[in-house]
Amino acid sequence: MTIYNNLYQYDLRLLLWCRKSISSYNFVSIVLIISKSGDGYIQLLLPALYYLISSKAQACFFLLAMTTFILERLLYFCLKHTLRRRRPPQVVPYFRSIVQASDQFSFPSGHAMAAFTLAGLFTFHLGVIALPLYIWAGLVAISRVILGVHFPTDIVAGALFGTILVYIMVVL
Repeated sequence: MTIYNNLYQYDLRLLLWCRKSISSYNFVSIVLIISKSGDGYIQLLLPALYYLISSKAQACFFLLAMTTFILERLLYFCLKHTLRRRRPPQVVPYFRSIVQASDQFSFPSGHAMAAFTLAGLFTFHLGVIALPLYIWAGLVAISRVILGVHFPTDIVAGALFGTILVYIMVVL
């Protein structure tokens, strides 16, 4: 139980440090926009646009992306409702999130999981030209901690699950 308690204390300190990093309304506005960009629209729109502007031979990539995202959402839903980790405002006294979370549970971060899934799919398919998607995915993940709806380990787990899922779908 000590390892779990130590991990929770580290998680809590990192969450509170991220929250302190918000110093102005403009910064919060940017974080909100970044977080909103991870709501799922880009994960559907980018593969669809890529399919439309590329040759019809890219239909396999589009089908792979949609299949991967269906599996990602199933895995996300199962993990959230099995593990049932409460969100920071429910656990930390006097802590308030800046936004209202879309669901009740915290682990893993669905935004991080979907963003890293998208980045991984495009990187495996296009190579280094798609690496900037990892910057976007990292910013989406961090924004969820800054907004107070996830602990840092939630976003790390989401990023890992998304990355592992892409590896399974593409390599294995």
